[in-house]
Amino acid sequence: MTDDQSRRAFMKRASLLSMAGSASPFVLNLAAIGEAAAATASDYKALVCVFLYGGNDYANTLVPYDASQHAVYRSLRSSLAYSQEALGPTVLKPTIPLPSGAQYALSPGLIKLMPIFDAGKMAVLLNVGTLVQPTTKAQYQARSVRLPPKLLSHNDQQSYWQSSGAEGAPSGWGGRIGDLFQAGNGTAALTCVNLAGNAVFLTGKSAVQYSITPSGPIALNARTSLQGSTTAANLLQALVSGTVNGSHMFASALGDIGSRALSLQMQVTSALANAPQLATPFPPATDPQSSLGAQLKAVASQIAVSQQLGVKRQVFFVSTGRFDTHDNLGTLHPLLMANLGDALRAFYDATVELGVSNQVTTFTASDFGRALTANNDGSDHGWGSMHFVLGGAVKGRRYYGVNPVLAHNGPDDIGQGRLIPTTSVDQYAATLATWFGVSASDLSLVLPNIANFAGSPQGLNLGFLS
Repeated sequence: MTDDQSRRAFMKRASLLSMAGSASPFVLNLAAIGEAAAATASDYKALVCVFLYGGNDYANTLVPYDASQHAVYRSLRSSLAYSQEALGPTVLKPTIPLPSGAQYALSPGLIKLMPIFDAGKMAVLLNVGTLVQPTTKAQYQARSVRLPPKLLSHNDQQSYWQSSGAEGAPSGWGGRIGDLFQAGNGTAALTCVNLAGNAVFLTGKSAVQYSITPSGPIALNARTSLQGSTTAANLLQALVSGTVNGSHMFASALGDIGSRALSLQMQVTSALANAPQLATPFPPATDPQSSLGAQLKAVASQIAVSQQLGVKRQVFFVSTGRFDTHDNLGTLHPLLMANLGDALRAFYDATVELGVSNQVTTFTASDFGRALTANNDGSDHGWGSMHFVLGGAVKGRRYYGVNPVLAHNGPDDIGQGRLIPTTSVDQYAATLATWFGVSASDLSLVLPNIANFAGSPQGLNLGFLS
């Protein structure tokens, strides 16, 4: 079928499904992915999503530094606020100052990222969050626009961030990007790679996320006995390896999955055995409960053998947790920041060592930001937050987006310093997807609400990638 025929078929089906209800645009987008022309690429590019589970505290990550903002910041969380003196080594000096004169500093724990920012390879995204459409405080209060489902809820906002849908969404925007590119990869199953277990972010309509561990591919080990039965164990191995002939749909599906898993395990293990040994040190985790550095080291190893594995486009997902800092923020959050900064710096340095820094873009994400107003020794759930993008293709040493007005009950505050996002996840994702190679005509297949932001002053492409 030609591209024109394919698109005509989709439009015909779209008219037949026009009565499918409010969810139909999302459903149609998923269907259209299968009919979009396969994206091709001659070079290599990777997107690496670093998800901070629990909702990262924005105010102690990107800290207000100028006198007026710092005074508000300190008045609302005096027991948790950094002093201006403590922030001196991490004050950001962007090439283009913010029009308002606002200044920011990184959390002291992120000091290892300063050289990357100063070199113009790291950008700061201001007040990013989940939105269905641009939203003002008046519209939020009047409920006159569509809002993301169950704001301030961990599960729902994690899902909406990763998928543009509530908890239970069938696919994520990372996986939908993978749908467009997997046909152009020599090993399609390695298009979406998860180092953190499982996430809707990497689930596509056709793309299946490949889960590996920081130690390498997950082995499918045969046991000599299953519930005391050698025969049962042998049958299980035969089913997993796909060597049993049978017509039962479950046996057939299990055989297909098992055969693919075994093949990938051998292929990836063989490639990694010949991977170059990285000289870049990945330090042990500052937070002993985090494997973020180990996950990113494994991503670097995967990228190092991408040519051997025949992949041109890859989307990776790594994560770390404990960001739900309702209490103990002053003690725990600095450890989390140091762990994040150390891991991101090591990974960036590894991409430079491998000669692929221009081809790898790393970005942070989280459920939501938190309230600016302190809750004893912690902060409660919020909405908008600050994020970082790193890589050789980043137009860095700059802020992107609109910095929020820090004021009690100010124009960007829905209460207690919870920020209404001024930049949507859709715009953030569209900029990443465009750099990756997603065409303008296919953006809506990846981000079903992206057209809602076409009239935004910032546009659909925020411009932080060349």
